[in-house]
Amino acid sequence: MNPTDYPLPPGQVRPYPPPTRTGTVLFRVPPTNNLAETSYSIWGNLSPKKTPLIVLHGGPGIPHDYLLPISLINSDYGTPVVMYDQLGCGRSTHFSSPAPPSSFWSIDLFIAELDNLIRSLGITTFDLLGHSWGGMLAVSFTLAQPTGLRKLVLCSTAADMATYVTVASELRSFLPPACQTILSQADRSSQDYAAAMLEFYRRHLCRIADPFPEELMRSLGEMANDNSVHTAMNGPDELHVTGSLKNWSCVQQLAGITDKTVPGGVLLINGQFDEAQDACVLPFFLRIKARVKWVQFALSAHMAQLEETEKFVRVVGAFLSTHS
Repeated sequence: MNPTDYPLPPGQVRPYPPPTRTGTVLFRVPPTNNLAETSYSIWGNLSPKKTPLIVLHGGPGIPHDYLLPISLINSDYGTPVVMYDQLGCGRSTHFSSPAPPSSFWSIDLFIAELDNLIRSLGITTFDLLGHSWGGMLAVSFTLAQPTGLRKLVLCSTAADMATYVTVASELRSFLPPACQTILSQADRSSQDYAAAMLEFYRRHLCRIADPFPEELMRSLGEMANDNSVHTAMNGPDELHVTGSLKNWSCVQQLAGITDKTVPGGVLLINGQFDEAQDACVLPFFLRIKARVKWVQFALSAHMAQLEETEKFVRVVGAFLSTHS
């Protein structure tokens, strides 16, 4: 697969609105009970009459800026949209002095943070969209059977990290030979390695790449300023997952997602050139026991909300607006 042989995606063709409301909620961090703050933004007004969409960003540790075009769902469909930065990144509390142990950064921590955000904002019924790692968090949260979840959207999410790494290695085999050689070497701190990874990202992270969209650059820049969460949970990059998520898999638990768990059903999204190729997404389609719809974006890699924005907004907005 060589994405350079295919047309580039249209990208984002209209501006998105500023948030209606921003703020923070206090969160007592388990198990220490120390206080932290979760920073959030809301488009539209929270009301019992409208089911909000809560958006979970990826990384781990890449703040939500790169997902901002999703706010157009509020403009087009009237759906309130909530985005937030997970602990350790963006505008939420960072833990750098002293740095917590790697074991501090766990899925359970982020489930507790999400649950706290929902309760603090007074949300009782909601839809959930997770992108990449955010989808892994969304699935884990769903399997805990929270009260009030209606619909689930999983964007460019892998059901099994081992499969994700295998797929990434297969995609690497289509890079120019010089890039493949550099990425096989142990030294990941060199400029040559960074350049080779950039070529991988241009093909399989975001195909709008000269330059990358401003929103993506802001998110990546914030992660570069503090990569402690990403390093602890993922590792240096997609080709070398060495963190606590290395052996993560939800495949055997997916039958626990049923029509009772997500009465409105599940929407799966990935791109034709995605890091999360079909093999990564397929277990969700085969094993979830609720209604599942799968949409692939023909011109996108890992960032369909930035690469094919208008189609993304239509697909997700229509799914959320359909009565169930």
